[in-house]
Amino acid sequence: MFSYRHAFHAGSHADVLKHMMLIGILRHLTQKDTALLVVDTHAGAGLYRLDSEFADTSGEAATGVVKLFAALAPANTSETAIKDIAPLIQDYLETVAEFNPGGQLKVYPGSPFIVQRVLRPQARDKLKLFELHPTDSKVLAANVAQLGAGRQVTVAREDGFEGVKAFLPPPSRRALVLIDPSYEIKSDYQKVSTCLQDSLKRFATGAYVIWYPIIPRAEAHELPRRLKTLATQARRPWLHATLSIGQDEQRNVPGEPDQGQGLTASGMFVINPPHSLKAGLAAALPQLLQILGRGRGQGQTLESGGA
Repeated sequence: MFSYRHAFHAGSHADVLKHMMLIGILRHLTQKDTALLVVDTHAGAGLYRLDSEFADTSGEAATGVVKLFAALAPANTSETAIKDIAPLIQDYLETVAEFNPGGQLKVYPGSPFIVQRVLRPQARDKLKLFELHPTDSKVLAANVAQLGAGRQVTVAREDGFEGVKAFLPPPSRRALVLIDPSYEIKSDYQKVSTCLQDSLKRFATGAYVIWYPIIPRAEAHELPRRLKTLATQARRPWLHATLSIGQDEQRNVPGEPDQGQGLTASGMFVINPPHSLKAGLAAALPQLLQILGRGRGQGQTLESGGA
Protein backbone atom coordinates (compact mmCIF):
# COMPACT_ATOMS: atom_id res chain seq x y z
CA MET A 1 0.00 0.00 0.00
CA PHE A 2 2.85 2.39 0.75
CA SER A 3 5.20 1.50 -2.11
CA TYR A 4 4.55 4.74 -4.02
CA ARG A 5 6.90 7.63 -3.30
CA HIS A 6 6.44 10.91 -5.12
CA ALA A 7 10.16 11.58 -4.79
CA PHE A 8 10.67 9.19 -7.72
CA HIS A 9 8.46 11.40 -9.93
CA ALA A 10 9.19 14.92 -8.64
CA GLY A 11 9.58 17.42 -11.45
CA SER A 12 8.21 15.08 -14.11
CA HIS A 13 6.14 16.30 -17.07
CA ALA A 14 3.06 15.35 -15.04
CA ASP A 15 4.21 17.64 -12.21
CA VAL A 16 4.83 20.43 -14.72
CA LEU A 17 1.24 20.22 -15.96
CA LYS A 18 -0.25 19.83 -12.49
CA HIS A 19 1.66 22.61 -10.78
CA MET A 20 1.43 25.04 -13.69
CA MET A 21 -2.35 24.73 -13.61
CA LEU A 22 -2.48 24.83 -9.82
CA ILE A 23 -0.57 28.13 -9.73
CA GLY A 24 -2.83 29.60 -12.39
CA ILE A 25 -5.97 28.66 -10.46
CA LEU A 26 -4.58 29.99 -7.18
CA ARG A 27 -3.58 33.30 -8.75
CA HIS A 28 -7.19 33.82 -9.75
CA LEU A 29 -8.68 32.72 -6.43
CA THR A 30 -6.37 34.96 -4.38
CA GLN A 31 -7.52 38.09 -6.20
CA LYS A 32 -10.50 38.31 -3.84
CA ASP A 33 -10.00 39.64 -0.32
CA THR A 34 -11.93 36.84 1.38
CA ALA A 35 -9.84 34.09 2.99
CA LEU A 36 -9.19 30.98 0.91
CA LEU A 37 -8.94 27.43 2.24
CA VAL A 38 -6.79 24.94 0.30
CA VAL A 39 -6.94 21.23 1.07
CA ASP A 40 -4.35 18.84 -0.37
CA THR A 41 -5.62 15.29 0.13
CA HIS A 42 -2.32 13.56 -0.77
CA ALA A 43 0.44 16.03 0.00
CA GLY A 44 3.60 13.91 -0.25
CA ALA A 45 6.81 15.15 1.37
CA GLY A 46 6.47 18.74 0.16
CA LEU A 47 10.03 19.32 -1.03
CA TYR A 48 12.28 17.12 -3.15
CA ARG A 49 15.97 17.08 -4.00
CA LEU A 50 16.49 16.65 -7.72
CA ASP A 51 19.94 15.21 -7.04
CA SER A 52 18.62 12.60 -4.60
CA GLU A 53 18.78 8.85 -5.09
CA PHE A 54 15.04 8.79 -5.78
CA ALA A 55 15.22 11.39 -8.54
CA ASP A 56 18.35 9.87 -10.06
CA THR A 57 16.72 6.45 -10.19
CA SER A 58 13.77 7.53 -12.30
CA GLY A 59 15.27 10.46 -14.21
CA GLU A 60 11.76 11.87 -14.69
CA ALA A 61 12.74 15.43 -13.82
CA ALA A 62 15.10 15.38 -16.80
CA THR A 63 12.14 14.99 -19.15
CA GLY A 64 10.08 17.55 -17.25
CA VAL A 65 11.12 20.60 -15.27
CA VAL A 66 14.85 20.31 -16.09
CA LYS A 67 14.14 20.13 -19.82
CA LEU A 68 11.71 23.04 -19.58
CA PHE A 69 14.20 25.25 -17.74
CA ALA A 70 16.97 24.35 -20.17
CA ALA A 71 14.85 25.43 -23.13
CA LEU A 72 13.43 28.60 -21.63
CA ALA A 73 16.34 29.94 -19.59
CA PRO A 74 17.19 33.56 -20.52
CA ALA A 75 20.64 32.56 -21.77
CA ASN A 76 19.28 29.86 -24.06
CA THR A 77 19.78 30.67 -27.73
CA SER A 78 18.78 27.33 -29.26
CA GLU A 79 16.27 27.15 -32.08
CA THR A 80 13.77 25.39 -29.81
CA ALA A 81 13.68 28.22 -27.29
CA ILE A 82 10.31 30.04 -27.22
CA LYS A 83 10.52 33.82 -27.28
CA ASP A 84 6.99 34.67 -26.11
CA ILE A 85 6.51 32.32 -23.19
CA ALA A 86 2.88 31.72 -22.19
CA PRO A 87 2.05 33.49 -18.89
CA LEU A 88 1.08 30.23 -17.16
CA ILE A 89 4.46 28.69 -17.99
CA GLN A 90 6.33 31.84 -17.02
CA ASP A 91 4.61 31.98 -13.64
CA TYR A 92 5.42 28.31 -13.06
CA LEU A 93 9.09 28.79 -13.97
CA GLU A 94 9.41 31.82 -11.69
CA THR A 95 7.76 29.99 -8.79
CA VAL A 96 10.10 26.99 -9.06
CA ALA A 97 13.08 29.33 -9.48
CA GLU A 98 12.25 30.94 -6.12
CA PHE A 99 13.19 27.65 -4.46
CA ASN A 100 16.52 27.61 -6.31
CA PRO A 101 18.09 31.03 -5.66
CA GLY A 102 21.47 29.94 -6.99
CA GLY A 103 20.05 29.53 -10.47
CA GLN A 104 20.71 25.79 -10.61
CA LEU A 105 17.79 23.39 -10.24
CA LYS A 106 18.46 21.39 -7.09
CA VAL A 107 15.11 21.50 -5.29
CA TYR A 108 11.63 20.84 -6.59
CA PRO A 109 8.63 22.14 -4.62
CA GLY A 110 5.68 19.80 -4.33
CA SER A 111 2.09 21.02 -4.19
CA PRO A 112 2.18 22.01 -0.49
CA PHE A 113 5.08 24.42 -0.95
CA ILE A 114 3.79 25.79 -4.24
CA VAL A 115 0.42 26.50 -2.65
CA GLN A 116 1.94 28.06 0.47
CA ARG A 117 4.08 30.36 -1.67
CA VAL A 118 0.94 31.78 -3.34
CA LEU A 119 -1.29 32.07 -0.25
CA ARG A 120 -1.65 35.39 1.58
CA PRO A 121 -0.97 35.62 5.33
CA GLN A 122 -2.76 38.98 5.51
CA ALA A 123 -5.95 37.42 4.15
CA ARG A 124 -5.70 34.53 6.60
CA ASP A 125 -5.60 31.92 3.86
CA LYS A 126 -5.23 28.38 5.21
CA LEU A 127 -3.62 25.19 3.92
CA LYS A 128 -4.64 21.76 5.21
CA LEU A 129 -2.28 18.92 4.25
CA PHE A 130 -3.06 15.21 4.46
CA GLU A 131 -0.45 12.48 3.96
CA LEU A 132 -0.87 8.88 5.08
CA HIS A 133 2.52 7.49 4.05
CA PRO A 134 4.44 7.02 7.34
CA THR A 135 7.79 8.28 6.04
CA ASP A 136 6.51 11.07 3.81
CA SER A 137 4.19 12.40 6.51
CA LYS A 138 7.15 12.82 8.89
CA VAL A 139 9.26 14.51 6.22
CA LEU A 140 6.34 16.74 5.29
CA ALA A 141 5.83 17.83 8.89
CA ALA A 142 9.54 18.61 9.24
CA ASN A 143 9.62 20.56 5.98
CA VAL A 144 6.52 22.57 6.90
CA ALA A 145 7.97 23.37 10.33
CA GLN A 146 10.92 25.09 8.60
CA LEU A 147 8.48 27.44 6.86
CA GLY A 148 7.56 29.11 10.12
CA ALA A 149 4.05 29.59 8.75
CA GLY A 150 2.38 29.00 12.11
CA ARG A 151 -1.31 28.19 11.91
CA GLN A 152 -1.51 28.94 8.20
CA VAL A 153 -0.38 25.39 7.37
CA THR A 154 -1.37 22.23 9.24
CA VAL A 155 -0.32 18.64 8.57
CA ALA A 156 -2.29 15.51 9.42
CA ARG A 157 -1.28 11.89 8.97
CA GLU A 158 -4.73 10.84 7.85
CA ASP A 159 -6.58 9.57 4.81
CA GLY A 160 -7.24 12.70 2.80
CA PHE A 161 -10.30 11.20 1.12
CA GLU A 162 -11.96 11.15 4.55
CA GLY A 163 -10.18 14.10 6.14
CA VAL A 164 -11.41 16.65 3.63
CA LYS A 165 -15.00 16.16 4.78
CA ALA A 166 -14.40 18.03 8.04
CA PHE A 167 -13.44 21.21 6.17
CA LEU A 168 -16.32 21.51 3.72
CA PRO A 169 -17.92 23.95 3.55
CA PRO A 170 -15.33 26.36 4.97
CA PRO A 171 -16.48 29.39 7.01
CA SER A 172 -15.27 31.75 4.27
CA ARG A 173 -17.22 29.82 1.61
CA ARG A 174 -14.09 29.78 -0.56
CA ALA A 175 -11.98 26.68 -1.05
CA LEU A 176 -9.76 24.74 -3.43
CA VAL A 177 -9.40 20.99 -3.01
CA LEU A 178 -6.51 19.19 -4.73
CA ILE A 179 -7.09 15.44 -5.10
CA ASP A 180 -3.89 13.72 -6.20
CA PRO A 181 -3.57 10.12 -4.94
CA SER A 182 -0.94 7.67 -6.15
CA TYR A 183 -3.44 5.48 -8.06
CA GLU A 184 -1.16 2.55 -7.20
CA ILE A 185 -4.25 0.51 -6.38
CA LYS A 186 -7.37 0.35 -8.54
CA SER A 187 -9.67 1.43 -5.73
CA ASP A 188 -8.10 4.92 -5.81
CA TYR A 189 -10.06 5.73 -8.96
CA GLN A 190 -13.36 4.94 -7.30
CA LYS A 191 -12.31 6.78 -4.16
CA VAL A 192 -11.62 9.91 -6.21
CA SER A 193 -15.12 9.79 -7.69
CA THR A 194 -16.73 9.12 -4.32
CA CYS A 195 -14.75 11.89 -2.64
CA LEU A 196 -15.68 14.40 -5.33
CA GLN A 197 -19.35 13.45 -5.27
CA ASP A 198 -19.49 13.88 -1.49
CA SER A 199 -17.51 17.15 -1.64
CA LEU A 200 -19.85 18.66 -4.24
CA LYS A 201 -22.83 17.84 -2.04
CA ARG A 202 -21.16 19.56 0.91
CA PHE A 203 -19.81 22.55 -1.02
CA ALA A 204 -20.84 22.82 -4.67
CA THR A 205 -19.10 26.12 -5.41
CA GLY A 206 -15.59 25.08 -4.37
CA ALA A 207 -12.79 24.61 -6.89
CA TYR A 208 -11.87 20.94 -7.26
CA VAL A 209 -8.65 19.93 -9.01
CA ILE A 210 -8.05 16.27 -9.83
CA TRP A 211 -4.83 14.90 -11.32
CA TYR A 212 -4.73 11.42 -12.83
CA PRO A 213 -2.32 9.29 -14.90
CA ILE A 214 -3.23 8.30 -18.45
CA ILE A 215 -2.26 4.65 -18.56
CA PRO A 216 -3.63 1.49 -20.25
CA ARG A 217 -6.04 0.71 -17.45
CA ALA A 218 -9.82 0.82 -17.79
CA GLU A 219 -10.24 2.77 -14.56
CA ALA A 220 -7.91 5.53 -15.79
CA HIS A 221 -9.88 6.01 -19.00
CA GLU A 222 -13.20 5.90 -17.18
CA LEU A 223 -12.27 8.44 -14.50
CA PRO A 224 -12.59 11.66 -16.58
CA ARG A 225 -15.95 10.45 -17.90
CA ARG A 226 -17.15 9.92 -14.35
CA LEU A 227 -15.91 13.36 -13.33
CA LYS A 228 -17.77 14.98 -16.22
CA THR A 229 -20.94 13.19 -15.16
CA LEU A 230 -20.56 14.36 -11.56
CA ALA A 231 -19.97 17.95 -12.66
CA THR A 232 -22.99 17.84 -14.97
CA GLN A 233 -25.21 16.38 -12.26
CA ALA A 234 -24.11 19.16 -9.90
CA ARG A 235 -24.62 21.73 -12.69
CA ARG A 236 -21.08 23.00 -12.34
CA PRO A 237 -18.64 24.05 -15.09
CA TRP A 238 -15.60 21.88 -15.75
CA LEU A 239 -12.31 21.91 -17.65
CA HIS A 240 -10.21 18.94 -18.74
CA ALA A 241 -6.60 19.17 -19.96
CA THR A 242 -4.19 16.39 -20.93
CA LEU A 243 -0.54 16.29 -21.92
CA SER A 244 1.27 13.36 -23.54
CA ILE A 245 4.98 13.68 -24.21
CA GLY A 246 4.97 10.54 -26.35
CA GLN A 247 7.26 7.55 -26.58
CA ASP A 248 11.02 7.99 -26.42
CA GLU A 249 11.96 6.10 -29.57
CA GLN A 250 15.66 6.13 -28.65
CA ARG A 251 15.02 4.01 -25.57
CA ASN A 252 13.73 1.05 -27.56
CA VAL A 253 15.77 -0.72 -30.21
CA PRO A 254 13.93 -2.79 -32.86
CA GLY A 255 14.28 -6.49 -32.15
CA GLU A 256 15.19 -5.94 -28.49
CA PRO A 257 12.93 -6.11 -25.41
CA ASP A 258 10.91 -2.99 -24.57
CA GLN A 259 12.91 -0.94 -22.08
CA GLY A 260 9.85 0.74 -20.61
CA GLN A 261 8.80 4.35 -20.94
CA GLY A 262 7.35 5.15 -17.53
CA LEU A 263 4.39 7.50 -17.40
CA THR A 264 4.06 9.35 -20.71
CA ALA A 265 0.75 11.16 -20.23
CA SER A 266 -1.46 12.66 -17.52
CA GLY A 267 -4.60 14.70 -17.15
CA MET A 268 -6.03 17.44 -14.98
CA PHE A 269 -9.75 17.81 -14.37
CA VAL A 270 -11.04 21.01 -12.77
CA ILE A 271 -14.55 21.70 -11.51
CA ASN A 272 -15.49 25.38 -11.15
CA PRO A 273 -12.37 26.54 -13.03
CA PRO A 274 -11.45 30.24 -13.27
CA HIS A 275 -12.87 31.82 -16.41
CA SER A 276 -9.36 32.71 -17.59
CA LEU A 277 -7.89 29.21 -17.26
CA LYS A 278 -8.93 27.82 -20.64
CA ALA A 279 -7.41 30.68 -22.61
CA GLY A 280 -4.24 30.45 -20.54
CA LEU A 281 -3.93 26.73 -21.23
CA ALA A 282 -4.65 27.20 -24.93
CA ALA A 283 -1.46 29.25 -25.06
CA ALA A 284 0.61 27.12 -22.68
CA LEU A 285 -0.10 23.53 -23.71
CA PRO A 286 1.29 23.78 -27.27
CA GLN A 287 4.48 25.33 -25.88
CA LEU A 288 4.85 22.56 -23.29
CA LEU A 289 4.42 19.99 -26.03
CA GLN A 290 6.95 21.76 -28.26
CA ILE A 291 9.58 21.47 -25.55
CA LEU A 292 8.70 18.25 -23.73
CA GLY A 293 7.33 16.19 -26.63
CA ARG A 294 9.72 13.47 -27.68
CA GLY A 295 8.20 11.10 -30.22
CA ARG A 296 5.30 8.95 -31.29
CA GLY A 297 2.03 9.54 -29.45
CA GLN A 298 2.72 13.06 -28.21
CA GLY A 299 -0.20 15.46 -28.00
CA GLN A 300 -2.39 17.65 -25.84
CA THR A 301 -6.13 18.17 -25.42
CA LEU A 302 -8.24 20.87 -23.85
CA GLU A 303 -11.99 20.81 -23.42
CA SER A 304 -14.57 22.37 -21.17
CA GLY A 305 -18.29 22.21 -20.51
CA GLY A 306 -21.05 22.54 -17.99
CA ALA A 307 -22.91 25.55 -16.64
